[in-house]
Amino acid sequence: MEYTNLGRTGLSVSRLCLGTMNFGPQTTEPDSFAIMDRALEHGINFFDTANVYGWQTGEGITEQIIGRWFAQGGGRREKVVLATKVYGKMGEWPNEQGLSARHIVRACEDSLRRLQTDTIDLYQMHHVSRSTPWEEIWQAMETLVAQGKVLYVGSSNFAGWHIAVAQEAAGKRHFLGLVSEQCIYNLMTRHVELEVVPAAQHHGLGVIPWSPLHGGLLAGVLRKMAEGGAARGASGRSADALAEHRPTIEAYEKLCGDLGHDPADVALGWLLSRPGVTAPIIGPRTTGQLDRSLGALTVDLDEGTLSRLDELFPPVGNGGPGPEAWAW
Repeated sequence: MEYTNLGRTGLSVSRLCLGTMNFGPQTTEPDSFAIMDRALEHGINFFDTANVYGWQTGEGITEQIIGRWFAQGGGRREKVVLATKVYGKMGEWPNEQGLSARHIVRACEDSLRRLQTDTIDLYQMHHVSRSTPWEEIWQAMETLVAQGKVLYVGSSNFAGWHIAVAQEAAGKRHFLGLVSEQCIYNLMTRHVELEVVPAAQHHGLGVIPWSPLHGGLLAGVLRKMAEGGAARGASGRSADALAEHRPTIEAYEKLCGDLGHDPADVALGWLLSRPGVTAPIIGPRTTGQLDRSLGALTVDLDEGTLSRLDELFPPVGNGGPGPEAWAW
């Protein structure tokens, strides 16, 4: 396994992050335990979850599963850099969601209880709040850090200017502020290259891409369909996207075949080559899927291949950060 620092911090995290959103709804608890154990065997030390995962309001199903896994001991908690999130609806009352100081502190306490741990290594705001001042947010986060309940704070789904404003407010308080931004980023969704990634790099945030395979469309969906698989890529929004982009996906899978790599490995390898990216989030539903994800670490894309990928999946405008991407 390869490791890197999370943004400008001294914290070492694996180049692949284990996403746990499937734990509970898609993957049973015993299978979830097996996946987490296998992740540690592979050297993956960066685990990501959220208090809303499990999708039963207020239950924190996925956090509970992770907590029971930690409770088995064996150094599991000590080996893991644990990331969870706050913002989503955790109850029916008005103050049981968002980023008010009240909700941040109470949600943190609830996550700590479910996760059966004393400390959250990376506490991420799952969405920006347009109704809460940054002074209030940072005061709450500072309290949690001072109490040792949170070590680092991150953002998720922020715009570039949200990152800038957040860091300006944190700087005035002499607080470290954000150390990471978790955003959707893959070959088919590259808009974050305009503002989010440049802002993250400028302020020293590590970029943690979610949906690196775009709902399975970049994981060899056509080959899997021919073999009778690819349930995710052949249903719902993924099916609509596949119908729209089928010629591109066909060309992509051919390119991957010529390279001798699995399409999922190429998609993850491309992200690992992007400036500012710390660790794409992989969300295996089985240990086999987890094992196969490690192939991404062996992918080395030359300039010719990167140019071909840009042809197949063009960046926004002329590519790179704004305004150069759309102006002279």
